[in-house]
Amino acid sequence: MSEPTATDLPPALRTALDRFTEDDGAAILVALDFDGVLAPLVDDPMASRMAPAPRAAVDRLGATTSARARLAFVSGRDLEDLAARAVPPAGSYVVGSHGAQTGHVTADGELESVPLELTPDQAATLEALYGALDAAAAGREGVWVQRKPSAGVLHTRTAGPQDTTAAVAEADAAAARLGLDAMHGKEVVEIAVLHASKGEALTRLRSVVAHETGIENVRVLYAGDDTTDEKAFAALGAGDVTIKVGPGDTVAAHRVPDGDAVAAVLLRVADRLG
Repeated sequence: MSEPTATDLPPALRTALDRFTEDDGAAILVALDFDGVLAPLVDDPMASRMAPAPRAAVDRLGATTSARARLAFVSGRDLEDLAARAVPPAGSYVVGSHGAQTGHVTADGELESVPLELTPDQAATLEALYGALDAAAAGREGVWVQRKPSAGVLHTRTAGPQDTTAAVAEADAAAARLGLDAMHGKEVVEIAVLHASKGEALTRLRSVVAHETGIENVRVLYAGDDTTDEKAFAALGAGDVTIKVGPGDTVAAHRVPDGDAVAAVLLRVADRLG
């Protein structure tokens, strides 16, 4: 089966992409979630890799010479893990931990990041959170805990329904006990000691692009697949393009089925910029 092209995309999305890339003096930021958008969801997050069609499209977009365009990767993954999996083109912005971590890929391909620092109270709360999530996972097959610099993540993708329900309930209880918010995604519960959201991350990135390009008007395209991406969609407005990847309720204006369709979107943008 051949990969989707721009003509396979919904007409309304094609029109939106043409308007998005119109050369009217505006700068543009193409921001992308990783898992479920560029890379298929897998049981082992450490085994995740970008699919071939999105990989080629990302590299093509990253190689465009337009001075008014920027590329960003925005994920719940830890920043260094995201950079290792996504291998962003030089010049890309990299945002990890739902916005708590930020970085930039240099012309030499090196990741320059802003150090993440916790207060002593936050560090103590994080250790308590780790312990509570470990207890929620203990004795439950397929349930495991991932430690991030400012959060703990309970994974249940390979767990049975009873163990999943019980572990998630314990994670939610731990979050409430510690005064933290629990973010529910696809078979994960993430609890962070720092407040962050992808919506706030995109708002900051828009300002960064405006500063770097000297262009006040910055349009943003964002593609995401999970419930945590809804805040990103909600933070964007007129002139921006929001794309939900896959099924599920969404506030995004457009929807595509999978990563190959995302690749078609990116190639359309690259062609228009080129």
